Amino acid sequence: MIAVNIINKICLIGVCFSVLSFAQPKFEATNSAVGEFSRFGFGARGIAMGNAMGAVKDNLPVPFYNPSLAGFQTGNLFTAGYTVLTLDRYVNYLSFGRKFEFYSAKDTIPEKRKPRAIAGFAVGLINSGVNNIDGRDNQGFKTGSLSASENLVYVSLSNRFSEKVALGLNAKLYYYNLYEDVTSTALGFDLGVLYSFNPDIAFSFVLADLNAAYRWDTSPIYNQEGTISNDKFPTAKKIGASYNLRQNNLLLAAEFEWNNIGRKLFRIGAEYMLYENLALRAGIDKIHLYNRDEYPSPAFGFAYLYDLGGFYAGFDYAFTYENYSLSARHLINIKILF
Repeated sequence: MIAVNIINKICLIGVCFSVLSFAQPKFEATNSAVGEFSRFGFGARGIAMGNAMGAVKDNLPVPFYNPSLAGFQTGNLFTAGYTVLTLDRYVNYLSFGRKFEFYSAKDTIPEKRKPRAIAGFAVGLINSGVNNIDGRDNQGFKTGSLSASENLVYVSLSNRFSEKVALGLNAKLYYYNLYEDVTSTALGFDLGVLYSFNPDIAFSFVLADLNAAYRWDTSPIYNQEGTISNDKFPTAKKIGASYNLRQNNLLLAAEFEWNNIGRKLFRIGAEYMLYENLALRAGIDKIHLYNRDEYPSPAFGFAYLYDLGGFYAGFDYAFTYENYSLSARHLINIKILF
């Protein structure tokens, strides 16, 4: 009898261990929420630095992450990016931005002229989708190949009210082509603020995807049996910080994000200027605070900018691990600064 009891206890312990070891991973609601393609990040620099870019105002900032950064751009910057993905997916990037400096007519001495106001403008596009989806009818017979695409166009406007404070607004127009006549659009807004504690340390706060929601109508396919539904985008709040160690050619960044459907995570990133125009980057995205079942996404990359006499041309590269995919993501950007 004692031996039987011992065996039963061992079996019970084994079952408990198996359940704990092979239990289904905790569901992360934000991953399946609408607009996930736009939360992957923007461009090779941002993704290589773990998307911890909300407070990074130096070295060609990216206003997509925080619209107030548009006022810290240098010259006119054009970028285009392509992502190498598996499973017939694609993501492409395109952006252009510049800042405007306004002077007083009373400032006549060039050496002492300082702008009375600085504004920034940027426009960008993310094009994402999937091709070669196997289409089938109700009987299981193949009807052809299908595709779906999701697109985002954003416009950033920023104003630097002083050397310390900058505010910005992103207007974001989403367009989703899901299936034949089933499409939807959404208009959302980002509000961002950047506080420069000093020239090297900055802090940021961003509210992302305010008011954004898809409205679906399936009556073009199912006629009277069609339905109308709404999918709201999660509203994210982000607090960020950056520290530029100029003497060491090192830029550090960190960010904490939480939203209204349970996400809480950290991001960290770094950029090291190996030479004047050659940068090395690394970062970790999705360091979840409460969900240990989803692994963080490490990334690294590099960038080079070449002086062509009057303007600069260069490229950026990023490599990042992707959960639940057959391989990693590779991003390649070209940029022109003039």
